[in-house]
Amino acid sequence: MVGKFLVRGMLAGVVAGVLAFGFARFYGEPQVEQAISLEDHGAAAGGHSHGPAEASVHTHEHEHEHEEELVSRPTQAGLGLLTGVVVFGAAVGGLFALVFAYAHGRVGRLGARALSAWLALAAFTTLVLVPNLKYPANPPSVGIAESIGYRTGLFFLMIAISITVMVFSLKVRGALVARLGAWNGSIAGGGVFVAITAVVLNLLPALNEVPSNFPAALLWEFRLAAVGMQLLMWTVIGLLFGWLVERVQRAASRSA
Repeated sequence: MVGKFLVRGMLAGVVAGVLAFGFARFYGEPQVEQAISLEDHGAAAGGHSHGPAEASVHTHEHEHEHEEELVSRPTQAGLGLLTGVVVFGAAVGGLFALVFAYAHGRVGRLGARALSAWLALAAFTTLVLVPNLKYPANPPSVGIAESIGYRTGLFFLMIAISITVMVFSLKVRGALVARLGAWNGSIAGGGVFVAITAVVLNLLPALNEVPSNFPAALLWEFRLAAVGMQLLMWTVIGLLFGWLVERVQRAASRSA
């Protein structure tokens, strides 16, 4: 059965990746093009900025202004983007199927569709929403090249903490369900997750490498597109995978 789950999870991930590519191509790429245009013209750095972060970005832009691209922009925005999101979707779908196989039958009487939807919501919350609240995605021309390792480390640290807090909150919910009931136990578990997450978000160091004259609307739209693409992918995986698994279970029941 796990093998069947894995195949269907990867299939759902591929479908989700194709749809996410369409979303990114027609909604996200225009923001990327605008950001690159600003970078090429030196507008993102401001030209006359006096802040150390902005000056570093400005210097970095001049150093790489005339570097030859290894992959052309049309390829990056077309075949490269499609390949990346489809492979990512298949991998995520496979991992999602393995988590589903472990949780199936261990979390009460949830059906395949309900369990799949709840797992997808939990995955989106812990892997995408919470980390992006502290360290949101930045478009090209934003960020200091020398700090990319530091920023990446903080982002993955935020993901690890978010997963840990989610697991702890689920254990709290499980312990309280017997005393308070499913509804009150779920509310208590959710409250624990929100409270601990809020404390962590305040304790971790902040990053602000956005030049003062970078268009706020462009930054917002880019970050919205980045989160929206992930939201679409997890929604499709959660709903499609649950439907596929339910079909397998119905076929098995008819055979029995």
